[in-house]
Amino acid sequence: MESTFFRISDWSEEDRPREKLMLKGKEALSNAELIAILIGSGSRNESAVALSKRILSSVDSLNALGKMSVSQLINFKGIGEAKAITIIAALELGRRRRAEDAVDLIKVTSSKKIFEMMQPIIGELAHEEFWVLFLNNSNKIISKSQLSKGGMTGTIVDVRLVFKLALENGATGLILCHNHPSGNLEPSKADKEITKKLKAAGESLDVKVLDHLIITETKYYSFVDEGIF
Repeated sequence: MESTFFRISDWSEEDRPREKLMLKGKEALSNAELIAILIGSGSRNESAVALSKRILSSVDSLNALGKMSVSQLINFKGIGEAKAITIIAALELGRRRRAEDAVDLIKVTSSKKIFEMMQPIIGELAHEEFWVLFLNNSNKIISKSQLSKGGMTGTIVDVRLVFKLALENGATGLILCHNHPSGNLEPSKADKEITKKLKAAGESLDVKVLDHLIITETKYYSFVDEGIF
């Protein structure tokens, strides 16, 4: 059977990003083209690329897109449940990849390094979480643990549990981290009080609280950098 050759220019517009990726590599594709590959096809009146551009124009960033639910995505004409799930799954994989990459950061040298490690984990959450990083004498991270998970405005931290874990890990230092879903970096009265309480408890056990970071989607607040410690 004689095969028919189709030039790239003859392909339907929604298929072209795949060929571009093959020929030029993934870096050559725009965000809209990458999403177009995920959703596969558009509709009779709109290509996958045009649909992807329309979705992206409705959000501020890929991070914002990654927070959208299935019910929100299917509000876009041309996006059904299956395509919405595909988009959400792909963006979640990207978030998890960044979190895994951050684990390679072993030695703490600055507050920025902590932000780079923890932002993929808690920076984009819609609820508040409180984490503790446990360090040894060389400021290397032994482990990290989620201590609590709350709502939009706060969490409750069990001081006894923090130092039970510190002693079990043989930690000599702690770094406290929690996120502010609101995006407000200013520490609350409760943030300052729990920091003071943990510092005091740590002194009696010879486990030093080294810093406390408040993390948002794009920025962070370090108690040490701001002179609160």
